Amino acid sequence: MSQKRFRLGCDIGGTFTDFVLLDDQTGELTINKCLTTPKDPSDAVVQGIQELEGRVPGFVGGLDEVIHGTTLVINAIIERKGARTGLITTKGFRDVLELGREIRYAPYDTFAEFPTPLIPRRYRLEVDERVRSDGTVLRPLDAEEGRTVIRRLLDAGVESIAICLLNSFENPRHEQMLKALVLEEAPGLPVSISYDVLPQIREYERTSTTVTNAYVKPLTGRYLSRLSGRLKDIGFDGKLFIMLSSGGITSVETAAEFPVRIIESGPTAAVISGQYYGRLFNLPEMFCFDMGGTTAKSCLIQGGVAGVVPTFEVGRVQRFMKGSGLTIQVPVVDLMEIGAGGGSIAKVSRMGTLQVGPESSSADPGPICYGRGGTDPCVTDADLLLGYLDADYFLGGEMKLDLEAARRGVEEKIAGPLGVSFLQAVWGIHDLINETMAAAAKTHIAEKGGNPNVVTVAAFGGAGPVHAYGLAKKLGAPRLIVPPNAGVGSALGFFTAPRAFDLVRSHKVALEQADFASLEAIFREMETEGARTLQKAGGETISFQRSVDVRFVGQGSETNVLVPGGDFAEVEKEFIRAAFDEIYERLYGRTYKDSPVEFINFKVRASLPERLLQLPKCPRTGGSLADAVKGKRPAFSGITRDFIPYTVYDRYRLFAGAEFEGPAIIEERESTLIVGEDARVKIDEYGFLWIDMEEV
Repeated sequence: MSQKRFRLGCDIGGTFTDFVLLDDQTGELTINKCLTTPKDPSDAVVQGIQELEGRVPGFVGGLDEVIHGTTLVINAIIERKGARTGLITTKGFRDVLELGREIRYAPYDTFAEFPTPLIPRRYRLEVDERVRSDGTVLRPLDAEEGRTVIRRLLDAGVESIAICLLNSFENPRHEQMLKALVLEEAPGLPVSISYDVLPQIREYERTSTTVTNAYVKPLTGRYLSRLSGRLKDIGFDGKLFIMLSSGGITSVETAAEFPVRIIESGPTAAVISGQYYGRLFNLPEMFCFDMGGTTAKSCLIQGGVAGVVPTFEVGRVQRFMKGSGLTIQVPVVDLMEIGAGGGSIAKVSRMGTLQVGPESSSADPGPICYGRGGTDPCVTDADLLLGYLDADYFLGGEMKLDLEAARRGVEEKIAGPLGVSFLQAVWGIHDLINETMAAAAKTHIAEKGGNPNVVTVAAFGGAGPVHAYGLAKKLGAPRLIVPPNAGVGSALGFFTAPRAFDLVRSHKVALEQADFASLEAIFREMETEGARTLQKAGGETISFQRSVDVRFVGQGSETNVLVPGGDFAEVEKEFIRAAFDEIYERLYGRTYKDSPVEFINFKVRASLPERLLQLPKCPRTGGSLADAVKGKRPAFSGITRDFIPYTVYDRYRLFAGAEFEGPAIIEERESTLIVGEDARVKIDEYGFLWIDMEEV
């Protein structure tokens, strides 16, 4: 076997860990899926690789790179399992984590709760220093005072320290002094300073992001070190990359230093995969829908581009209410998350109605039908009872499902208490989760200026294809596509992700008064830092994309404007103003050309040449479609409201050019696609399933 011909994508989800092995020489893909091991996620990684070795012997020695996405960081925040962390801040700013933006997310709810800060007040200490907004020092930092504060935190047993001082994005000297003092007092202790993590305006967001980075840094460092060691022990000597929330991939060293950048590591990959497919098929609007065992993630991709937003929230007290979580200000793909997955628990609410999610049974114990001790009926139980899943072919037959246990669970906990028939209960679970997802999807699409009646829905994840047809009907979408290996869509997306890193610096200056030569120095400094970061990922040819955040003077939000590369001093001010006005008018309907504007943030994306995935072609044959038919089985029709015969197809036997009508069930090892009787299926040259829906 020739050396370094393989790449492996590995995505750790809340329920399953997915693997895709790519042979770069032949384009062949080998898929695997195993249950996630929450206590030590690296156990599932090693287990899955060893299972793949049984099918592709000796591939580990030929691995060029492993690309990894994980939910470890976000889970540590939600479950409050990070390190005991201390914060050093400017005098008077000790309580900024509680004050936030002083906005009530539910203004009429007198009992509205807010997230508990990651750092208790007793571990938040102040130093008497002050830097003005222009970077000049008003009150110098007393080194002895800084040393005393550090020793107090160390005596309290902190395992990590965050440092965030006022206006340090303009002058980081005091933060750097404190970091040096920490390393003198406690060599090896993890330290996060805001100038490294987020040198950007807005005090609350900068403090919250720096604190979050410090809170998960020891845990992430230990996990990535353990994972690297275990991969090395089984013979891997290639490069290990980690998926960033922004859609790029980076080195394990950078991920360990800035774990706040990988909070949405796993969910992002499916969107990047969808972005690639959107460009491949030239789809103007695609709604990427990834439903796993715990959550459903989605994103509207317009013109083959997924939006990236500068801020998001984690650990919300009210999961789907903006403002109820911890604010993190790092670039992240514009995802919408819904508490809807195969493991979402169905129950009778306090109002005596059916409720599905957002609580999940996750991988342990999982739905009742898994036979792992679960007692609460879940979406997967309902899908099985509706005939959509084959109890003997789940995960290709490796995991047998307990149909009778699922039936008893639904009867005892849903149908009986609600006083409805068994059939009403199981269809209600399936239909309600589709309705929940469709309502959230319509809002997300409308916010992005899209139209649900023209989007193409792309389904990923183990549960995505099971629910995609029902979701598309509720959206009024005319078409649905399901790529090959949809059940491991996130892991497949790693191969289409760019090796890239985003940097930002805040420096407020009016456009007319700006010295573009000094601004060029800011860009150069960021490009040097970006190159240094990508060199850890084995980079040589590095390209840079520059942009600026511009706003009207006194405005509270910014508009991002791309600027040309080369010497910024040679860029005309009129060019910046014209570009800003054009974008602003497109976004908001009009602009104000007589009002002055100002620069706020300067941004650089450093990236390496892409290693794109070459999709293998699906064999075209004149053979009979009957060869792909596995048989028929009764499954529930949402149109007739009864069980009808569905034709069951083996996806691996379908060929390019094949066409057939619903009702149909198309099975592959990691997922199952349900198609109603009002839809038609076509298979293209890459093996994608294109489902055209009847017009409503």
